[in-house]
Amino acid sequence: MSSLFTHEPQFSTYRVAAIQYEPTLGEKEKNILNLLQLVEDAVAHGARLIVLPEMATTGNCWISNDEIAPYVESIPGPTTERFLAVAQMHQCYIALGLPEVDSETQLYYNSVVLLGPAGIIGTYRKIHLDIGDPRWASEGDQGFPVWDTPLGRISALVGSDAKYFEAARIAALHGADVLLYLANWAEETFPISWWMARAFENKVFVVAANRDGRERGIQFHGGSCVLNPDGSMQTFLEHGVGIAYGEVDVQQSRDKRWLHQSETVGLPLADRSPGNYRPLLQNSYLWEPLRYHSLYELGELPTGQLSCTGIVQIDLSFLPAVPQHSAAERIQALLDWLRSLMRDNAPAVPDVLVLPELVLPGSVPPQIVTQNDLTALAAHFRAGAIQVPGPETDMLVALANELQVSLVLGVAERNESNYYNTVLLIDPEGVYGIYRKIHLSPHDRLWATPGNLGFPTFDTPAGRIGLATGYDVLFPETLRILANKGTDLVCAPALLDYPVPIALSISQAPMGLLNNFDTDNPFHFLIWRTRAAEHNVYLAVANWFGTQHGVQANGMSGIFSPGGNSYALPEVIADEDEEGLMMMTIDTREQRTGRRTTRMLDYSPGDMAGSLTGELAYNILDSIPGNLVRSKPMLRKRQLFWYMDLVRKYGDTAE
Repeated sequence: MSSLFTHEPQFSTYRVAAIQYEPTLGEKEKNILNLLQLVEDAVAHGARLIVLPEMATTGNCWISNDEIAPYVESIPGPTTERFLAVAQMHQCYIALGLPEVDSETQLYYNSVVLLGPAGIIGTYRKIHLDIGDPRWASEGDQGFPVWDTPLGRISALVGSDAKYFEAARIAALHGADVLLYLANWAEETFPISWWMARAFENKVFVVAANRDGRERGIQFHGGSCVLNPDGSMQTFLEHGVGIAYGEVDVQQSRDKRWLHQSETVGLPLADRSPGNYRPLLQNSYLWEPLRYHSLYELGELPTGQLSCTGIVQIDLSFLPAVPQHSAAERIQALLDWLRSLMRDNAPAVPDVLVLPELVLPGSVPPQIVTQNDLTALAAHFRAGAIQVPGPETDMLVALANELQVSLVLGVAERNESNYYNTVLLIDPEGVYGIYRKIHLSPHDRLWATPGNLGFPTFDTPAGRIGLATGYDVLFPETLRILANKGTDLVCAPALLDYPVPIALSISQAPMGLLNNFDTDNPFHFLIWRTRAAEHNVYLAVANWFGTQHGVQANGMSGIFSPGGNSYALPEVIADEDEEGLMMMTIDTREQRTGRRTTRMLDYSPGDMAGSLTGELAYNILDSIPGNLVRSKPMLRKRQLFWYMDLVRKYGDTAE
């Protein structure tokens, strides 16, 4: 347990309330009276911690400083005094969102204040601004605070802060037990998958209060909720004004283990690798991406194209690792099977084909797990480890050549006296890429050494490819680093029985969303989808499935798009027991509507000679690409100044 937990909270279990409200723009007194009544209702139902939406007192969609000026106030101020009186009367804690003015600078901020029986506990000023915020608000200047309270260590974030994993991660590294999200969210709903990701990857409770209703043409979607530290839902509201209640158990949040069927499957904070995270603090997308990546004649991003990515999900009973089956025999069996899959799916053929993790040496012999012999388990992987390059990789190159694909798969690798859980990128001409797994799971640590090659990328006709494993992708730092290097497609072989998708059923589809929303969705939250969206990459995860030979894996392989639920982009997801090949077209061109060209036109800006259409010359290197996977807007809007704790070890963060 981290030393950040300086004392036991006075209340280790307590009731929380997320208030969902539809404020009326500019009718501040009306909003405050309604909110005070909702707080009283929450108190009457036993809530000790109460969260109100972002900008709850005034509404959200302000055009300018001048327009909002009559409604801003300092903290402390008249509005905080009214809510503080309720907190003191009922011995409760209230998180309130409002527009704040700094009395010294006269700058305006989108702020949250946490009030308690003893007074103002602290404030937070929104750092990652939504598209409408810069019309009137400045970026927050106070970092990501975590407050020690009788309810445990509490942090608060606002709106689109949830889209940037860094904000919640830093709060967790500082020992936060509970994250409060005050939101005016308009992109998806019921509850927001980004909130669920932040709970899951940090093992914290999330209390999220979103507004509802329509304001100046913007439809907000409610979905206020209380989330458990594994990302699952305690309760949520679909729409309308109301209160979502839940329970917090601080000790659950302080147990920083990923658990599945009571077994520890990982450590979300302790298994991080800060020594490999320095690239997180490099802002590669501050400048125009095409010009940045071609700087110093180092070569541009690969041209990109429409191409086909495939994933293969395999039953653990396939390619059994028993003494009478050599590596060569397993590769031959794999080749025969892949030939059959390709034939069945003709004429469609993938350009990049991703297979699961540790295809060599394959699944674990049953006697090892039956006897719970961890020494034998480690010996199994070490005995089956291959050298790279070696005879086994020669066979895999021949396989890639015969199938005319780039092949990505996981192997156990032996390199001198070290053993690595390795991902190979093999093309018809040889071993093109090697990645050695950096984030090791408990089973990996029995036999493998953490990788020593960093997070490399490799340029192919399909685009720039990054390699990882499924366990690596559970850590948001992995894809952030790869995306920062210009990665288009992350290929992630996996051997995982966790996490499981979280389903959602609602009464009616929300209005105004860009995608088709399914009211009965078994994959409402699947961490791979959020990972692809928050880093603007395509993500291809190839997992095993089944329970034979003493090892379990839950399938759910898929190919996920760089925009997630907010864009009408495709994805494919395998069922938990579905074996075979799945494919999806990916688009890595700079402009999705046409082919890229860096050729200058034959006339200068302003010169119409030779231009019948009146088109003026421009250099595409000075433009922002029209394809999400190339423009990466999520990276461009990061706030690196506040992220320094990401490169410190867990427990060593600055207070």
